[in-house]
Amino acid sequence: MAAPQPPPDPGPALKTYMGRTIARTMHWSAGGWLLRTEREREESTAEMLEALEVAEGWTVADLGCGNGYHTLELARRAGPAGRVLAVELQTEYFPELLRRAAAAGLENVECVVATAADPCLPPASCDLILLADVYHELSHPPQVLAALRRALRPGGRLALLEFRAEDPEVPIKRLHKMSRAQMLAELEANGFEVAGEYGGLPWQHLLFFRAREAPRPGG
Repeated sequence: MAAPQPPPDPGPALKTYMGRTIARTMHWSAGGWLLRTEREREESTAEMLEALEVAEGWTVADLGCGNGYHTLELARRAGPAGRVLAVELQTEYFPELLRRAAAAGLENVECVVATAADPCLPPASCDLILLADVYHELSHPPQVLAALRRALRPGGRLALLEFRAEDPEVPIKRLHKMSRAQMLAELEANGFEVAGEYGGLPWQHLLFFRAREAPRPGG
């Protein structure tokens, strides 16, 4: 039997992409900020989760899940018949995430160890993939987006949540914001098309994408 082939080298981490400076990833030691008590008031996180329209029985990936602020709510909505794949580079987050899931009685959360260029999600496995304030930190956007396209089931959606760069009143560092135009440009350049949008959040864009179908031969 032939030895398994190593994954292709994704190349060096990018500093910029399509004219945008890529932000440094927040270190896991600052994870307490993700669980701050004022987050719901500032970001209307419950409203955002409602806008995702997660159905019972779905498989949902929370890419860049951190300590599980959104993961646990997604798991409740997917229900016992569904599952949530908690995807992270920084595995130091996982013990707290699993502790919180166990305390909430949630047994449908699975941790997935990602690499910088690969979320390590099975092909055609996800009804929804959420990137909540994560995409702007990806060091290998084209590779990750290609993997996410493969991971979506037919009809599945990718939800991209980012702080609005167009709004100077949003109190987030500029590098950790994205404009709607930039989000559209980067996703469309990587094989996605818009599948919807929710504009009711106080600080963030929420855009939905689906994999763009390849043109049929002769079409």
